[in-house]
Amino acid sequence: MDKVIFVAMSGARENMLAQQTHANNLANVSTTGFKTDLAQARAMQVFGEGLPSRVYAMTERPATDTTTGTFIQTGRTLDVAVDGGGWLAVIAPDGNEAYTRSGELQLNAANQLVTGSGLPVMGNGGIPIAVPEAEQVEIGSDGTITIRPAGESAAELAVVDRIKMVNLDQQSIYKGLDGLMHVDANAAQPADLNLKMRSGYLESSNVNAVNELTSIISLSRQFEMNIKMMKTAEENSSAATQILSLS
Repeated sequence: MDKVIFVAMSGARENMLAQQTHANNLANVSTTGFKTDLAQARAMQVFGEGLPSRVYAMTERPATDTTTGTFIQTGRTLDVAVDGGGWLAVIAPDGNEAYTRSGELQLNAANQLVTGSGLPVMGNGGIPIAVPEAEQVEIGSDGTITIRPAGESAAELAVVDRIKMVNLDQQSIYKGLDGLMHVDANAAQPADLNLKMRSGYLESSNVNAVNELTSIISLSRQFEMNIKMMKTAEENSSAATQILSLS
């Protein structure tokens, strides 16, 4: 009976982990640039004592759906969306270079260009971008930041820096607990000068709310089935104990 309980328990555990993933996806359905997390588990046959029909549920390495979301026009000059499969380079909270598709950029109190969550945006020079006091700030399709310095005429323009955009190998990237994409060994990736971006646009989340809700309902039913299996194993164990006590 213990074997039945462990098999059911492994399935229930994976159901709970998958529920957390899909619930997080659903909660971020309106988060700019969010990429859907995939919950993965597979049946692993148990060898050894007993019949070979027993299987445990085993978690595989979680993956992320990196398909591009819908571009939404905002008209705001500091909103950017990267065309194709490129990523914006930022400084993660741990100090390493990380990558995001969230282009809600803004200037903080220190005149640094940061994301909506306050992460510094990297320039092609390998340092965070600082923007001098300016009457107007514009971002070109190649990521070049052009300003009209404070107090200068409309004809006086200056190039500050160029936003670092990179192409990432899908086999070596993973999403961290900070919600950013990272590369194995945290190695800084070279800038791809061929990538383009759209100023005045934001990329929506690629979460499909209907699919996520359907998955949550299905996983809930699977969890109930595993709990019933454990309850049945308990009842069978109790019945067997009573029979043995009579003998």
